[in-house]
Amino acid sequence: MSYKRKIKVLIVDDSAIVRQALSYIFNSDPFIEVVATANDPYFAAKKIQKFKPDVITLDLQMPRMDGLTFLKKIMAQNPIPIVIISSFSEKGSMSTIKALEYGAIEVVEKPLLSDKKAVEASRIRLCNTIKAASLARVKRKRGSIINTPQIPVNKKYSADVIMPEAISYKTTSTTNKIIAIGASTGGTEAIKTFLMEMPLNAPGIVIVQHMPEKFTLSFANRLNQLCRIRVKEAENRDYVERGTAFIAPGNKHMILKRTGQRYFVEVLDGPLVNRHKPAVDVLFRSVAKYAGANALGIIMTGMGADGAKGLLEMKQAGAKTVAQDEKSCVVFGMPKVAIKKGAVDKILPLKNLAGFALRNI
Repeated sequence: MSYKRKIKVLIVDDSAIVRQALSYIFNSDPFIEVVATANDPYFAAKKIQKFKPDVITLDLQMPRMDGLTFLKKIMAQNPIPIVIISSFSEKGSMSTIKALEYGAIEVVEKPLLSDKKAVEASRIRLCNTIKAASLARVKRKRGSIINTPQIPVNKKYSADVIMPEAISYKTTSTTNKIIAIGASTGGTEAIKTFLMEMPLNAPGIVIVQHMPEKFTLSFANRLNQLCRIRVKEAENRDYVERGTAFIAPGNKHMILKRTGQRYFVEVLDGPLVNRHKPAVDVLFRSVAKYAGANALGIIMTGMGADGAKGLLEMKQAGAKTVAQDEKSCVVFGMPKVAIKKGAVDKILPLKNLAGFALRNI
């Protein structure tokens, strides 16, 4: 994709070393320009007024004002696409999940700056995240986060490399239903909206959300608190049953399989697919193979083309397929490609996806 002008980035981090490293990474991309840096939110506020950045990168642990408070103020007063670049800790990852709820576009784990190879490996992901954020639709956020009480439940490479065997669409041995979801930029809130509408007896759900390793566990735990169904970061041999949803772990692919009439997931290592791991195409292709017409596929907001090919395979296998519409997407990339590829039966706004899925599965 070409850009009419460079994307202006403001880096907000209390570490001078991090600011310097991120500046180097972003300025190495011909479509990105770091226009300013700030070591705390008060200086950042002045830089926003002066430079009017297209995207802000934000650390959450900073002096004088924490990143979450600063984020809430920006999203309430003058929304700008914000990317959280944070170090992982159990407490910090939960703050990052809250940041996504408050309106942050994406979360990226800080690169290990002492390792030049790690910095270089992070460069493509970081730059692609900035580009995706620059295209995002941001809205004012007012009020507090919805705190729905948990309802007690009885809780018990290329895609061809990951799944080399030929596809077979014969699934007459089971009528159990599966909902498969793929999302990227903006997807955390879209997935939350969808899952919070699911009843206790909802069909089993498998989800790939592009997200860094370690953060997917906190994301799943947060959704488990908010939703009536059980939501869990997937582990090998987890059975996908009614009232359950599984999130693919960061840096692992997830595929659906079946033994007899029961579906289960496998979590696999392997090469990046469409520059992602987990990849939506890998999941969707496995759903086409093992669930066929018993499945419903949904492709949500996100940049790029991941999921379009797999969704087409699902449709060819007899599954119903749905795309989130442009107006409700943060970034209308993945759904747009899937629609152009002829992989989509229905295009719906986010608010209608859950109801449609329950009526048509």
